[in-house]
Amino acid sequence: MLVTAAGNTALQSVLPVIGREIRIPDMAIAVIFSLSALFWTFSAPYWARRSDIEGRRRLMQVGVIGFGISMLLCAIVILSGIHGLIPPLVTFALFTVARSLFGVFGAAANPAAQAYVAGRTSKAERTSALAILASAFGMGTILGPAIAPIFILPIVELSGPMFAFAGIALFVVIALQMGLPDDTPGRGEALQPGRGAASTMPTIGGMSTGASAMAAEETTATGVRGRMRITDRRIKPFMIFGFCAGSLQAATGQAIGFFIIDRMAGELSVHPTQLISIAFMAGAGATLLAQWGIIRLLDLSPSQLMRWGTLIAAVGVAGIAFAPNFHALILAFAVASAGFGFARPGFTAGSSLAVSRAEQGGVAGAVTATNGACFILAPAIGIGLYELKPELPYWLSAIGLLALAVYAWRNPGLRKSEVDVAS
Repeated sequence: MLVTAAGNTALQSVLPVIGREIRIPDMAIAVIFSLSALFWTFSAPYWARRSDIEGRRRLMQVGVIGFGISMLLCAIVILSGIHGLIPPLVTFALFTVARSLFGVFGAAANPAAQAYVAGRTSKAERTSALAILASAFGMGTILGPAIAPIFILPIVELSGPMFAFAGIALFVVIALQMGLPDDTPGRGEALQPGRGAASTMPTIGGMSTGASAMAAEETTATGVRGRMRITDRRIKPFMIFGFCAGSLQAATGQAIGFFIIDRMAGELSVHPTQLISIAFMAGAGATLLAQWGIIRLLDLSPSQLMRWGTLIAAVGVAGIAFAPNFHALILAFAVASAGFGFARPGFTAGSSLAVSRAEQGGVAGAVTATNGACFILAPAIGIGLYELKPELPYWLSAIGLLALAVYAWRNPGLRKSEVDVAS
């Protein structure tokens, strides 16, 4: 989770500069991510069902391999475009295809990782455990922009970070094979909750995940595994919340690089790539503080995370619109990121708690598909609004987040997640 997040955020931090250098329109950059997200949305439920059959570890490996191959092909295409070996239109088309491979195969890792964690924690532990999993993504979004400039080297230039993460993916696949306990169905009684193997079950974030802590819950985990629809009444409110929050984050996040290039780069004698990297690192640091520290310290429930997260994010995105300089923008972006850092684990943990243990693969697929759907139209809408007026996506997102906070406070299904944790 950390490496894929780092690679994708590194790509996001350099792509605005690549687009301007190769003369690819800003809207075309958004289309690239939108198409990949479309494939992600439809493939995630399929991979979630396969993880029930083939095991979570194997599907994590499929996802990381897909990520690595996609990064390698993207790097080759961008390198060719930078050196003028292929024209901008061909570069755009080939890059779109290469990135779409991540949408198809990379989607296998996320639902498998979520189901792996959810299947080894009790209800009381799950919100914190899934927040830790989300913080791996947060750590990745710090490392990606931080190390991306290191790999911008002669010859490979702006494609360097993509080549680097393609190589890192290979090591992650090997590490999963050697270091993560095999959970293929039919192998290893130690990985089957409730069968007397507490001493050999893994721990997550220092929390006990032994069989005795979950035996009572496991007895209620009846039902047939299969595809879980996002319209399932138990999880539908969470999917609505997650889609809206994720879309607002995607729209504002996609525009931030162009906002910095056009509005802030002139005030500091620093390359725009470095400024964008600083912004993403600050946002990721705030997200990590929320998910590693504050959530565990305050022991917040999913409903509390969704309520307060949207309010904090609204303050942050409004601050971006009014930021008079780069330092104020960084602070506002960090506040917004912290808010989203609360809201996203709240939506994920709440939906997980709403279903039985046997359905964790299905709900993980629904969550992953919803997260992917946020990037189908939202980035293009964010860029379109930005082209009308740079502050417009941030004003409208602040209003949308306030409306979403009201929804989180008033919806009975979202409020019920507090009761689920207590029980």
